[in-house]
Amino acid sequence: MQSNYINTRAAIGSIIGLSVAASLFLVWLIYFKPTPEQFSGSLTFLPALNAVLNGLSATSICFGFFYIRKRNWETHKRFMLLALVFSSLFLVSYVLHHYLHGDTRFLGTGPVRPVYFFVLVSHIVLSVIALPLVLITFFFSLSERFNTHARIARYTFPIWLYVSVTGVLVFLFQLAYPTSN
Repeated sequence: MQSNYINTRAAIGSIIGLSVAASLFLVWLIYFKPTPEQFSGSLTFLPALNAVLNGLSATSICFGFFYIRKRNWETHKRFMLLALVFSSLFLVSYVLHHYLHGDTRFLGTGPVRPVYFFVLVSHIVLSVIALPLVLITFFFSLSERFNTHARIARYTFPIWLYVSVTGVLVFLFQLAYPTSN
């Protein structure tokens, strides 16, 4: 039992360390790394792809929730793995977009501006929390500790779903109102 506890602690510590490193890398990438000029007009479809991947992740999370409520573990597992794949592809596409284009500035004015920034800030803060939560939840599932998995998933589910849905909303705000890179 002691070895199992140490392995769990090491795994969770590694997940948290990786999550912190990924978050710090993204801050550097978006706000501090110079944007290469030669790519300014390339791969402009990435924000739309990111929104699609977030939407697919949200849809998969909802189906996964639906099937776990029906006690259909196999279908739940498939949808949650699919949500993880969509979220992972989103992360790759997001990193590529910000590598090529840097920060996107929202130029909308009036009442929409504070609404946009509330959605954006809550999305960013909760995405930093969601990353380790999702990975820890998957860790407990893959290590067949389903009671612990279920306890943590109660928190992971709404946060992950919120992050996925607000990712789509941020894109729609940026589509409807002016932005610049």
